Amino acid sequence: QVQLVESGGGLVQAGGSLRLSCAASGNIFSINAMDWYRQAPGKQRELVATITSGGSTNYLYSVKGRFTISRDNAKNTMYLQMNSLKPEDTGVYYCHALMRGTYYWGQGTQVTVSS
Repeated sequence: QVQLVESGGGLVQAGGSLRLSCAASGNIFSINAMDWYRQAPGKQRELVATITSGGSTNYLYSVKGRFTISRDNAKNTMYLQMNSLKPEDTGVYYCHALMRGTYYWGQGTQVTVSS
């Protein structure tokens, strides 16, 4: 089986920074697209950022210029560097990945930004 495990979440004041990591383990041969989603209480889950195997990226408009998605293919790990955090960035952040035609989700990591 393949597992995705997020880490790096926590409590930070507005204007601060966090770096999230998503490590893939198990029966891994290749990872195609990888994404970060987030879900705030009472809201629908939304796509925050995506990165392809070739390194192309795309971002939610509200985080563009503040967040940076990256991946280390040799380590099967994806990152989300979050700068200039705002209270509206609060939520559970989920790692999502496509591998050989199958989609996988991580368990999520909580990010809380205080004002």
